[in-house]
Amino acid sequence: MSDTKVPDAQAKFTHGSLFGHISVMSLTASVGLMAVFLVDFVDMIFISMLGKAELAAAVGYAGAILFFTTSFGIGMAIAAGALVARALGAGAAEEARRRAINALIYGVIFGTLFAATVWFNLSYLASLLGATGETRELAVHYLQIIVPSLPFLMIGMIGGAILRAHGDARRAMMATIWGGLVNAVLDPILIFGLDLELTGAALASVCARVVIAITALLPLIRHYGGFDKPTPSSLTIDLRPILAIAIPAILTQLATPIGQAYVTRTMAEFGEEAVAGMAIVARMTPVGFAVIFALSGAIGPIIGQNAGAALHDRVRGTVRDGMLFTGMVVIIVSALFYLARPGLQILFQLEDGIALTIVFLFAGPLSLMFFFNGVIFVANAAFNNLGHPFYSTIVNWGRHTLGTIPFVIVGAAWFGAPGVLIGQYLGGAVFATVAVLLARHVLTHQEAEAEETEPFSRQARLFSLLHHRR
Repeated sequence: MSDTKVPDAQAKFTHGSLFGHISVMSLTASVGLMAVFLVDFVDMIFISMLGKAELAAAVGYAGAILFFTTSFGIGMAIAAGALVARALGAGAAEEARRRAINALIYGVIFGTLFAATVWFNLSYLASLLGATGETRELAVHYLQIIVPSLPFLMIGMIGGAILRAHGDARRAMMATIWGGLVNAVLDPILIFGLDLELTGAALASVCARVVIAITALLPLIRHYGGFDKPTPSSLTIDLRPILAIAIPAILTQLATPIGQAYVTRTMAEFGEEAVAGMAIVARMTPVGFAVIFALSGAIGPIIGQNAGAALHDRVRGTVRDGMLFTGMVVIIVSALFYLARPGLQILFQLEDGIALTIVFLFAGPLSLMFFFNGVIFVANAAFNNLGHPFYSTIVNWGRHTLGTIPFVIVGAAWFGAPGVLIGQYLGGAVFATVAVLLARHVLTHQEAEAEETEPFSRQARLFSLLHHRR
């Protein structure tokens, strides 16, 4: 059966205000992300209230490894969202459904294998980050509970990406909100009520992942025609296009936790208090900049639908407005962070010391530098949805190796523990510039190709019309 061409019904981003689409998609998606990140933030508050530095440090080490596993899921979600969005932009509804189910199947298979590999190497990975003694044992125990739930997280992430490809940011948001609510309710019960401490926090996170998976799939079944029945031939057809985006996208995402692992190991040289301070910043960042984190997933479908519909001016406009939106959000959030400094000190029970210095450094001038992270997010979304996913890989690996290691070494040597974060953000600014230049090249190349093929397309349409009349 041939696909029904209904671009107007399916591709809502091919018309209307681009800045409006970006704002609505990002703000809506950020509410869902905020629910998840806020729970992590509250986790850290609860752990800080236990008054044990080794517990906070263990969460910091575990967070770096969980970032590693989550990045694998993000890569698969990027592939699913990009392929479904382009199919919808071209009006191929049946192809979109087929790609959706196949992406979910491959996500579960690859996620299970990846989770097993990480689970059997947790002690080694924790040691690699610099964790030792009781702190390492606590981190490994925490991860042994959470890591096996990665396939559920991937179902939720891929399902949310498919919903956003349809332009349904609200239902994608609700999936993560339900997961966040479950986590928020279970956290105090398990951590304090049953006195399970880290074990309780881990169990709450597992339950939240299962809920996110279920609530992401139900809307696709109820409102978007569900999924086509998978067959060996359809799985074979979609394996290559899925891997063509997923492999570079996964490699792109894995660069971030690997770079962060180096930063964590360097910070560990300054003691557990420094690691605890960085762990607090790591929880503050996604809560404060949830809109920017959401932007990377929200802007992809907008670019993908307009690219699928060959609306190249709107593709360029989406990238431009995405960077403008990033700048506006970063200025507002940085100002709020600065004003919240006294409250942060009380909230995390920070006394004068290196942890307080690191938190105050971020909640001030350094948070403004997050603009460059947002620029990289926008550029990577353009690469992934315009057929150049390996450009994202190049930018991210460059940013988290050449843009991290030498800058962190120099920063740590000059300014100590605060210099670790300073160096990390300065390196990000350098590679944001590289990302912008590459994005301009991709957009220009795409438009030039369109100009070359357009005369032939017009001739083909004219020939078809004359032939039909005869």
